[in-house]
Amino acid sequence: MLLWVSLLVLAPVSGQFATEPKPVISLHPLWTTFFQGETVMLTCNTFHFHAPEKIKLYRWYLEEEIQSETPGNTHEVRETGKYKCQAQDSPPSDAVHLLFSSANLILQAPPYVFEKESVVLRCQAKANTELNGMTLYKHGEVLGVPKKTSEFRIYQAGLKDNGEYRCTGLKKDSETISSNAVKIEVQELFPSPVLKASSTQPTEEGTLTLTCETQLSSQRPDVQLQFRFFRDYTSPWSYWRSSPELQIFTIQREDSGSYRCEAQTVTPRLQKKSQQLQINVQSIVADVRLYSRPELVFEGKELVLICSVSGVPAPITVSFFKKRPWRKDTKIVTSSETEFKIPTVESSHAGEYYCAAGKNHRSFPSQTLTISVRVPASHPVLTLSRSRAQTLEGDEVSLRCEARRGSLPICFQFYHESMLLKKVEATIWRTTSFRLTVTAEHSGNYYCTADNGLGPQYSEATGLSVTVPVSRPVLTLRAPRAQAVVGDVVELHCEVQKGSPPIRYQFYHKNVTLGSSTSLSGQGESFNLSLTAEHSGNYSCEADNDLGPQCSEAVTLSITGMTGSRSGSVATSVTGGLLSLVGLAAVALLFYCRFTRKAGGRSTLDSSRNHSASDLHEPTYYNVPGWIELQPVYSNVNPKEGDIVYSEVQSVKRENRHAGAVASAPELLNDKDACVIYSQVKVASAPAPKPQLLDSSTPHR
Repeated sequence: MLLWVSLLVLAPVSGQFATEPKPVISLHPLWTTFFQGETVMLTCNTFHFHAPEKIKLYRWYLEEEIQSETPGNTHEVRETGKYKCQAQDSPPSDAVHLLFSSANLILQAPPYVFEKESVVLRCQAKANTELNGMTLYKHGEVLGVPKKTSEFRIYQAGLKDNGEYRCTGLKKDSETISSNAVKIEVQELFPSPVLKASSTQPTEEGTLTLTCETQLSSQRPDVQLQFRFFRDYTSPWSYWRSSPELQIFTIQREDSGSYRCEAQTVTPRLQKKSQQLQINVQSIVADVRLYSRPELVFEGKELVLICSVSGVPAPITVSFFKKRPWRKDTKIVTSSETEFKIPTVESSHAGEYYCAAGKNHRSFPSQTLTISVRVPASHPVLTLSRSRAQTLEGDEVSLRCEARRGSLPICFQFYHESMLLKKVEATIWRTTSFRLTVTAEHSGNYYCTADNGLGPQYSEATGLSVTVPVSRPVLTLRAPRAQAVVGDVVELHCEVQKGSPPIRYQFYHKNVTLGSSTSLSGQGESFNLSLTAEHSGNYSCEADNDLGPQCSEAVTLSITGMTGSRSGSVATSVTGGLLSLVGLAAVALLFYCRFTRKAGGRSTLDSSRNHSASDLHEPTYYNVPGWIELQPVYSNVNPKEGDIVYSEVQSVKRENRHAGAVASAPELLNDKDACVIYSQVKVASAPAPKPQLLDSSTPHR
């Protein structure tokens, strides 16, 4: 079986490229191949990013699956596969491949081989296997035959030692057995360094920083790197140092030249050089500018003066000056921009300003900046001008917005219910206006704003109500059927298409007013009419909102009476039934009065009798004396067919509350046994519209 041994990860150390650190697995014993049944102790090392005492959990992986979680950084294994470890929230380590072989002979090698290191290869036989000799092969060729030991050693490994290794053993019975193959790949301990500069064209009087960058293998965390720097093949800084950085303060033009660096390890001793880097020191070309924030300076607000310096290497001194009267403020800075603040601006702060950058007794001034102090706009006043007290649709309205104080220019904006109508910039006067031809949609609140750069100032809202005359109304007649008949209820609906509320509607029949109503919402109004024969003719309506009435077109309504054999037969049946009932009622009355006198003056009628008899659908009107309050009484019957007439005789008990009426009929008072008999007639006929045969105010007697 072929085992690859190689460097898998490079981790950061001083003077190397920044990479995300990973933990590293170390082995004990330091081999990657073992006999089955043996155990290996794995250690998860976290050299660069976590203190071991702060790590509470280590996670171990076998073939990308979690095998175990341990509180310590060690883990004992005995299975073939690729192992990884993870400490706390660190990324997983790179994999280490272990082989547990069942062969009688194995070749053991360390997991990592680096340049200039000594490497030990061990050809190991099982405990019960005796060998007379061993041979080591590289690429199939004999490399050596150890005599007294099973170990082979490679001194100061290099690229020449890369290759595939295998060993064989000769048993006592002259049988030759072979081991697994191991591929050795010698890795760099660190690559050649790269020299970098903070600037390849630094400015004189400035500071130049040189960095010798390289990358040390994370598998050798204890190896120390050393660095030194050269210019033009000379060595003004030839001593070795542990820091990969070199700073040259106050660099001058004569410091221009070709620079390089070297990095080395002490054990094993390994040196590598960088490529050359050309540094050209530039003369100072100062660019010093002064500007303000904000650009428009307002009274009572903060002012910040900013001095921008480029071309002069830091650190520098920055001074701010004001002419007439003379003022000065100095700061030592390292940034390219320096600020000078005036918390509350006054009119006296207006004037000319400039700044200057100083370096080693040299001064570089800026151009002058003139500061003009602006006054914020006051709250504007909105005025609406119109030709009459009541604004009508189509009138012209003038809107005028004025700010009493504030520096020009001022931007005025006019609004209607938060919707922008117009924007005007005033450069001469602090007022502006515009005209508007109004419609109904222009009713509502208006306001304006004034802004001269500090933020808008709002006026108070002013209301405008636009009155719209009513349009010609439309009259609609809504009847329950195509041909209206007597007794139908017709709805007269009058409505205008436009007009400001309130609107008063009036309904006419042949120019006679039927009724009127007022719509507060501006919608149409209705009027209900129960038809009689006299209601035929022309109808119209009128709408008025005090701006002049408007009349609708006339609508003609034709009304017909009840017709057909059905109504005739009903009338005939009712007449015959009434005559029969009168005769029957008279006979029954005589018999009843005589019987009650013989029985002692009390009626023998059952008081529990249900007077409604059955469920009747038609209204019934009672014939009662004038001193009894008339109320319609409804009883329901369900005749199956034909015109059926029912009669009913009821006894009505007198009440004391009608004492006045009783006084007018003394003969009834004197006869205690007298009784009053009322007759009731019920007519059942085919279904018809709601009963309107008689007006409820004139009951049938």
